[in-house]
Amino acid sequence: MTVEATALRAVLRPHPSGIAVLTAQGPAGPAGATITSFTSLSAHPALVSFALADSSSTWAQVQDAEWFGIQLLGAHQAELAQRFATPGADRFAPPTGWHRGAHGVPLLDDCLGWLVCARQHRSRTGDHHLVVASVEDVREGEPGESLVHLHGRLWPVTSSTVSRI
Repeated sequence: MTVEATALRAVLRPHPSGIAVLTAQGPAGPAGATITSFTSLSAHPALVSFALADSSSTWAQVQDAEWFGIQLLGAHQAELAQRFATPGADRFAPPTGWHRGAHGVPLLDDCLGWLVCARQHRSRTGDHHLVVASVEDVREGEPGESLVHLHGRLWPVTSSTVSRI
């Protein structure tokens, strides 16, 4: 028997997670969600992973997608992160700026970086779906401050914060 979800969340609150937005072309149009589960798995070959909750309405939209976009959000994009985390929001409507990338993947404008990925493996793991994807294309945006999730809130990570480490 594992610990309760509330206990797990409580102990992980002080552990910062990077903020990214997952996007894909769903059957009804572009779909996306804010994720904190994005991670690099391998450099050779270039593999990343992310997980979406079984209860996520976005999972229903993207579960059969072969191609995904991962957008790395900057500190200036906290509103965008909130929009893509809000159930029922029209996430791609203005003021969201976006365009189609390789393989028709919807990509958000003005991010710190973009990855276009091809699904390699998908499995149900607990109450989430884990996706492993190969990174087929990357693009760096303008340098900027990062955005992290810490203590249940979004925080900018500035170069002065990092220099203290």
